[in-house]
Amino acid sequence: MTELVERVDEEDRVLGVVDRDEAIRQGWPHRVATTVCRDPRGRVLVHRRPEHVSRFPGHYDWLIGGGVAAGETYQEAAARELEEELGVRAPVRFLFKFLCRGAISPYWLGVHRAVLTEAVTPDPSEVAWHGWLTERELREALRRWLFVPDGVEALRRRPDLGAPPAAIPSPAPPRS
Repeated sequence: MTELVERVDEEDRVLGVVDRDEAIRQGWPHRVATTVCRDPRGRVLVHRRPEHVSRFPGHYDWLIGGGVAAGETYQEAAARELEEELGVRAPVRFLFKFLCRGAISPYWLGVHRAVLTEAVTPDPSEVAWHGWLTERELREALRRWLFVPDGVEALRRRPDLGAPPAAIPSPAPPRS
């Protein structure tokens, strides 16, 4: 299936629309939107990717997300990915973005947060396992489990991402 994304430059300015697989093969920067999901108790949703997926099979991740479709904002993509991957609708709040050199290809990574108040129903083609971890349990898991490296990079850049939402400052949303 073709997934059209916007090829962007080192300043996140749109250069054109391309197939995401082609952007990855060519090493062209594009956009990815992710969300840190918490429950009302402040725990973080962590999931394991299925073994059959092409990108990071069997790896754990604490970010839910995917490619930003052509014409879509980071925030719209983050909300769409929550619905596609977890079967939930929730408001997402932009936190920050950075040019991630990525384990697979370079891309602009937009990181958001959401508090999920309804039960999640993960898509088994995207999520093999999920669980809610406390901040301490997440830090321990990051040392013991094999995580998607780009999610670890986001946490390295913003160590406060593991903190409860009230402790994380909210900047203005990015311009697309």
